[in-house]
Amino acid sequence: MKLSRITFTEESKSDILELFGKTIDDEGYIVETENVNQKVLTTKGEEIHISEWAGVMRGSEAFVKSDAFSLMEIAKKLE
Repeated sequence: MKLSRITFTEESKSDILELFGKTIDDEGYIVETENVNQKVLTTKGEEIHISEWAGVMRGSEAFVKSDAFSLMEIAKKLE
């Protein structure tokens, strides 16, 4: 499977999250729109700050952090 790259601006992050029913709380974490006390977690159970957010895996709501380890892990899964 080919790894695609889509780049979006900081301003568009809120719009993209809205499509998934998510928003950003007062501390900058991605949370559920319907329950802002419920933070979105990675597949490893980590909370995601908007500054760390890399995207969402295709066909899921698996949110991904932008650190090198997380991105390499995804690339290996998509090979």
